[in-house]
Amino acid sequence: MAISSVELKNNYYQVFDESGKKIYETSSSFMGKLLGHGDDFIILSMDNFYITYDERFKKISNTNRIYVGDYKDASGSNIFFTKDNYLGIYDKNFKKIGERKV
Repeated sequence: MAISSVELKNNYYQVFDESGKKIYETSSSFMGKLLGHGDDFIILSMDNFYITYDERFKKISNTNRIYVGDYKDASGSNIFFTKDNYLGIYDKNFKKIGERKV
């Protein structure tokens, strides 16, 4: 199911599909800070970790910020991080797909 939007409203993260229908809602209290989303994942940060979730906030994977760098963006099926003058491209499981110098 494609995610079109994730919004924070009244301390709840709300996930919407491409037709604007709410897919799921969960309390943001212990989830961390919303960074962005791709087509089929949501990425949040908590302490020094990045965590990906599916559209129902089932945890997919996590990684330490030390390994991937600073969050830049999420789009389609990719997550982008910057580290040491490189843009790293990762999938939702934090498997490195590629990188390029910035």
